Amino acid sequence: MEASPKARKLDIGPPDYRQFLHPVVKENYGQWKYHENLRPGVLVHVSETGAEIYTVRAGSPRLVNIDFVRRICDLADRYADGFLRFTSRNNIEFMLPNKENIDPLIAELEGMGIPVGGTGKIIHNMLHSQGWIHCHTPASADASGITKSVMDELYEYFTAKELPHRVKIAFACCTACCGGIFWSDIAILALHRRPPRVNHDYVWRVCEIPTTLASCPVTAIKPTYVDGKTSVTIDEDKCVYCGNCYSICSACEIIDPVNDVLSIWAGGKLANARSEPMLAKLVVPSLPSNPPRWPEVVSAVKNIVEVYAQNARKYERLGEWINRIGWPRFFELTGFEFTKYHIDDFKHAGQTYKKSVQLKF
Repeated sequence: MEASPKARKLDIGPPDYRQFLHPVVKENYGQWKYHENLRPGVLVHVSETGAEIYTVRAGSPRLVNIDFVRRICDLADRYADGFLRFTSRNNIEFMLPNKENIDPLIAELEGMGIPVGGTGKIIHNMLHSQGWIHCHTPASADASGITKSVMDELYEYFTAKELPHRVKIAFACCTACCGGIFWSDIAILALHRRPPRVNHDYVWRVCEIPTTLASCPVTAIKPTYVDGKTSVTIDEDKCVYCGNCYSICSACEIIDPVNDVLSIWAGGKLANARSEPMLAKLVVPSLPSNPPRWPEVVSAVKNIVEVYAQNARKYERLGEWINRIGWPRFFELTGFEFTKYHIDDFKHAGQTYKKSVQLKF
């Protein structure tokens, strides 16, 4: 009799998520009746069978060391049967079947300096791109530092202070937008404002010309010869300062600490609830990058949050509030200056693209 073939094991892609689910979640999969936000950072999901599972959400930095992870895992072992997960917005979520463990867990988290919150009608943890830690094209801006500065100032809005609706903030170091900023209520975008400076002495040594040319999305790079050696030239009228060429060819130096700036955007939304998804729009075109606390950026973001809190209706997202009152009124309330940079003259924007599941015939 022919032996049955062995199942092939692959290490490609993520493992099956079901093996990490809490037993209560597995037993009630697809049977959840409703959930409630008991307080900022604490949720309860109730099944049709009557089973309950509690979630405690804590905000954490995106970049953590192994000691931090071990301490978090120790808390999960003691209070959550060893089950926790890290969310896309850098939260830590503990799954607790035992309601009595909620307060002791929160007490230990706060004792470690880890805030509990980020659920319901408050500010959610800030999403950000890699910054100087990993990426090589950030526009002279430290993602982790700016994120901490902003969230330090808005701490009370993460842990307790209620808003008309949830507010999601994101940061991206360049126009590649790793932070997914344009779907966020408030976004910070670092911008290059000058084309790359080509170091002709190094192009022929460290760069592959065909791939460097192919990296440019607007065909602004052309091959050339300088002093008899292969190099490239950049059409400054075409260049959009994206930094893609620097990713391929380090001799195309894009980082400029003098001219790189930070911009503020507002009004994005990914949800289909009440209205279609929206892309954030430019609010402040240029703010200086002033470490270590970036006061200009922090002040602008807090200003938007507080004006929104005072003027929006209940359950109205920030972008929905802006659309209701109009952008001129928004600039009047926030005190931001309207400039020529706010005028969108791009001719090929996908204004007619369907971005929602809200279909009407």
